Amino acid sequence: MWNVLLVDDEPGVIEGLKMMIDWESYGFQVCGEALNGPDALRLIKELRPELVFTDIRMPVINGLELIEKTNRMLPHPPKFIILSGYDDFQYALAATRQRVAEYLLKPIDDEEIEALLVKLNQHLQEKEADEKNRLKQHYFAFNHMVNRLIQGEYNTDLEQQVRLSLQLQEKSGELRCILIDTLPFSLDLRYQVGGVFSQDIACSFQDSMGRTGLLIESSSNADGKLQEKVLLLQTNLVITLGQPVIIAISDRGEGIRAIRELYLQALQVWKQKRTQGKSGVFYFHEVEKRNQQHVVSKLKFRQLPEIVAEGSFAAIESCVEEAFDSIAAGDLPDIEVARAYAADLELTICRLLAEKNGNPDTFMMGMEREHGSLGSKEDYPALKGYVRCLCLETANVLHALNQQNENNTIFHMIQYVDREYRNKLQLHDLAKHFHMNSAYLGQLFKKHTGKSFNVYLNEKRIEEAMRLLKRTQMKISDVAQQVGYPKVDYFINKFKMHTGVLPSVFKTDFENRKR
Repeated sequence: MWNVLLVDDEPGVIEGLKMMIDWESYGFQVCGEALNGPDALRLIKELRPELVFTDIRMPVINGLELIEKTNRMLPHPPKFIILSGYDDFQYALAATRQRVAEYLLKPIDDEEIEALLVKLNQHLQEKEADEKNRLKQHYFAFNHMVNRLIQGEYNTDLEQQVRLSLQLQEKSGELRCILIDTLPFSLDLRYQVGGVFSQDIACSFQDSMGRTGLLIESSSNADGKLQEKVLLLQTNLVITLGQPVIIAISDRGEGIRAIRELYLQALQVWKQKRTQGKSGVFYFHEVEKRNQQHVVSKLKFRQLPEIVAEGSFAAIESCVEEAFDSIAAGDLPDIEVARAYAADLELTICRLLAEKNGNPDTFMMGMEREHGSLGSKEDYPALKGYVRCLCLETANVLHALNQQNENNTIFHMIQYVDREYRNKLQLHDLAKHFHMNSAYLGQLFKKHTGKSFNVYLNEKRIEEAMRLLKRTQMKISDVAQQVGYPKVDYFINKFKMHTGVLPSVFKTDFENRKR
């Protein structure tokens, strides 16, 4: 439906127009009415009607002045139909020949108006179709240019074309990139975006993965004003699509050459929030600040196992303090991140205990009994206290295990095999190295590991081969050499005996599962 505003200082005329015409049957609806020029000007600005019926003689602002002011005020003014008395008709005709759709003499003829509405409805439909086609062509052209920029292409002509599309007056105009979820980017959605950024320079595009992007000129958007607009856009999109939406916003950048970097900033934020399963509005500078905080804390947490193994209680206390301070001191502390780091620390500590012939399960059950579980720690003091106790008690247990293992030859022998399995290893060479009888050493090895020396060695080599096949692009022959098999055929045979498949099949299956 096209909106119509009725303007006349005689209420009877307006009422007559409303009653005598079946507006809806011609594709129109009356959206408002005004008895004088100032009210009409205000309603035109607020309601943006496609058609205005106006009298000429009105108080304060007459009909001709209303048309002139509207044409100056709006980039896309409505069509005007002048309602004129006989005495005013020639004056109206001469003064407004180029600015009105039609002139109607009072008293108004309903058949004449109806015929006019049929013509105007068709004209407005054609105009709308032309505008949609123009926007579509502009969108595809702009989309192609921006994607060339974000893929790294650059030249002077491309810069000039994009700058003209964005209506930037200067090469150094400040821009931001806004990236939204993969959406069915219809013209209706573009109008929705245009409604929020109606007073701004804002051009839309889609990247190679179908995500919707906006480039906006940022000088007219202070942070608070931009946040208000983007939150409104997100609310509208959630209502329209019926699903959560991520909107990622870059920092500011100067000129067309900054577009690629701004896009990459927004993409980094979008990917991170998508991976975390979050929705909402997110800014690059906030996410980057949090990431920097996390880098420091992650580094401290990674240092903890080594410090624990060294057994320095003072160093443990200091490192735990620094690890938590680096998270909590920022503007965006995240208890979930700290808990994730602590969980990773638990796993590392369990591995340390197992390597020293300790019992990780018994240790962790004791921790839970004495201090509660990691999942029960819901604030920083509780979580920090848990990590502190975990590290200190682990240091005590490791110290006892180290003393216990000092004279444990088989422990050192297993460590030696785990370290040297890539080299040529035989049981009698191992026996010489540890000054023992080879037969007795073989029995002792099987007693402690449950496997013969050769079985243990082959399993160790095949496990490393499996890791290399998963994580590298090494050839199978190179993998065989790397893990201690000089002959490829022998390696393939051992690998199949251990896994049930050939190395090539194992690698292909793993790569297929990743896709």
